[in-house]
Amino acid sequence: MSAVIPIFDVEYEQPRESSGTVCDTKFAWARVPVEPSQEQRAALKDKIRRLLKERNAVMVSHYYVHPDLQDLAEETGGIVSDSLEMARFGRDHPAQTLVVSGVKFMGETSKILSPEKRVLMPDLDATCSLDLGCPIDEFSAFCDQHPDRTVVVYANTSAAVKARSDWLVTSSCALDIVRALKEAGHKVLWAPDKHLGSYIQRETGADMVFWNGACIVHDEFKAFELEALKKQYPKAKVLVHPESPADVVALADAVGSTSGILKSAQEMDAKEFIVATDNGMMHKLRTLNPGKVFIEAPTAGNSATCKSCAHCPWMAMNGLAGLAHVLETGANEIHVDPSLGLRARLPIDRMLAFTAALKAGQAAGSLVPNIGAA
Repeated sequence: MSAVIPIFDVEYEQPRESSGTVCDTKFAWARVPVEPSQEQRAALKDKIRRLLKERNAVMVSHYYVHPDLQDLAEETGGIVSDSLEMARFGRDHPAQTLVVSGVKFMGETSKILSPEKRVLMPDLDATCSLDLGCPIDEFSAFCDQHPDRTVVVYANTSAAVKARSDWLVTSSCALDIVRALKEAGHKVLWAPDKHLGSYIQRETGADMVFWNGACIVHDEFKAFELEALKKQYPKAKVLVHPESPADVVALADAVGSTSGILKSAQEMDAKEFIVATDNGMMHKLRTLNPGKVFIEAPTAGNSATCKSCAHCPWMAMNGLAGLAHVLETGANEIHVDPSLGLRARLPIDRMLAFTAALKAGQAAGSLVPNIGAA
């Protein structure tokens, strides 16, 4: 039997073991919200809209959460984006309360960039395999073993790991930053996603050592199944997130971050796309490209109960009921120790300055004097 945990006025249920899906992970079981009825959805959305105004709050939602939370964020003046843009938007928005629909490291990053604001999340147990798989004590010891290396960490990490790093990167800027570090003579210690790190090493030729981490969603994509799917859709272009295994990346027509995948889908001359990233992206892809067809890349073979199960179980914990509950009660507030937050902000600000200069047209090579270990 499924254990049922009442939260607000919609129930959450614990998935049964041996489900055969991506939710089968050594890290944790996720509470997945039961889909509310149309009447419940309408009532919850109305309540959330009202509470956002009353609480001087704004929603920031990740591309991987439920479409209701994506649409509601945009309808109410918030944003749907990747983790860093969520935090940057919240920092620059006048609202004093940020409601972050995503996973815990995203809430922490928002708090680091907006320490004076209240940051709430629908479910504080919503986390990330990359974050969980990179505990600060073990990571710090790993860094101590390589004192000559510049520490570069991915956004999918805790505030403590960010504070131990020299640079923070996202999948959209990692190539530019690591390439610039290489040109400046730096050797890199990379964490936590080994697939993304290996992709960056192949593209840049940088001297890198890797933490052994992986995203439980992207790690499940299968190259041999993707090849078979390509034969079924010979005109389809393949869009792959670089957190995927190397043999999957090798089959891609375009490799990119969430925003990069969106851009490729809009700009490429194709009507069909096979997409290897979390299937939460399908909502935005289909919304922005109504005349195109998007097919989920396979994570398992024909004998599996789930042919393509590419959805983060922790992202799935975000729901309308939890969102309404935290707005009403102020529960699930994110706290980051102020001194830790200051240290964690340094690599974030360093990345933001680099990407802003690059966007303004400054060549990466000219930014090399500004690049170095903290």
